[in-house]
Amino acid sequence: MATIGHNNLNAKLVLLGDMGAGKSSLVLRFVKGQFLEFQESTIGAAFFSQTLAVNDATVKFEIWDTAGQERYHSLAPMYYRGAAAAIIVYDITTPDSFTRAKKWVQELQKQGNPNMVMALAGNKADLEDKRQVTADEARVYAEENGLFFMETSAKTAANVNDIFYEIAKRLPRAQPAQNPAGMVLVDRPAEVSRGAASCCS
Repeated sequence: MATIGHNNLNAKLVLLGDMGAGKSSLVLRFVKGQFLEFQESTIGAAFFSQTLAVNDATVKFEIWDTAGQERYHSLAPMYYRGAAAAIIVYDITTPDSFTRAKKWVQELQKQGNPNMVMALAGNKADLEDKRQVTADEARVYAEENGLFFMETSAKTAANVNDIFYEIAKRLPRAQPAQNPAGMVLVDRPAEVSRGAASCCS
């Protein structure tokens, strides 16, 4: 139940990235606290929800975990259309997945919600000895393109909750006066308009 002064926010969040980057593993770690060593490839998309309390708001994420295979690319706009947030995931051991992540960012910049909060996640940070994409390279790219950046590990849980919390913290600040696509405020106290209040004074 929302207390007075609290906003309940429903926010659609989409995960995008190359096959094998670890999108499903990140979601599973965040929503269920689990990690599977052998995660089957997502077919189409999978849906999850998770609620967080952040500052004076309760944020319910409606999470769409999309398939990374190229054959499902044409379905992606169906999932990111109207999304309030996106996590673009790449594998720090695979430069190709970082290149693919950049293409997702470009696509979202052209076709996504202009108020979308975007995060770049360098996943599999536990595989430091196999790293091929430096954190500095990814951080610079993220800063230049208006994303925030974190390296994550679904295996060890490093920064997994943090990246979702950071998105949740940024959502209300990204919200203009009108509710943007993908965000719905509920339990808002009814406000008397100025016109109605001053009509009879």
